[in-house]
Amino acid sequence: MNFLAHAHLSGENDDLLFGNFIADAVKGNGMLNYDGDVRLGIRLHRRIDTFTDKHDIVRKSVGRVRNSFGKYSGIVIDIFYDHFLAVAWSDFHKETLPFFAKRVYQILLNRYQILPDRTKRMLPYLIGQDWLVGYSNFEGLTQVFYGMDRRTDFQSGMRTAVDDLRKNYNELQSDFSMFYPELQNHVDFLIKEYLFLD
Repeated sequence: MNFLAHAHLSGENDDLLFGNFIADAVKGNGMLNYDGDVRLGIRLHRRIDTFTDKHDIVRKSVGRVRNSFGKYSGIVIDIFYDHFLAVAWSDFHKETLPFFAKRVYQILLNRYQILPDRTKRMLPYLIGQDWLVGYSNFEGLTQVFYGMDRRTDFQSGMRTAVDDLRKNYNELQSDFSMFYPELQNHVDFLIKEYLFLD
């Protein structure tokens, strides 16, 4: 899952959301630099990724685009799934997507001093281009994928990912619709039982 899903799955806890959001930029024991629920958010993020990467439905989705994106296929699917979450947002959250996105951006800005350097570099683009809302439309997705491709020196081919999304839209949307409620239930259980502490 990508930024939007990780933020959504954090519930109403701002510190948990912050940790979940920045976790990809926090390597190894770097999470020890953070306290309390921020650290728990980083751990939760890792548990979400493990569940997602091992899931048969997600693997099926990855297989649908593997010929186009090779080792980058998982990243592409993460962003596609954020697209489907954004499109169906009102089915999953009481706030509108633009309102939720503004709240996430403010949480990050309020904790700017403790953001990892990688997230600090990304933040102006994230907010300026309104990525979380942009996931909901092809124009926003194209911008995001172009930036991702540029960071791989245009070796990943991700600038063409929206073409693959269009070709496989119904199948990928069906995959997401089956998978995401399972992920929600898994995360709700982890949070309720504090099973992401270990």
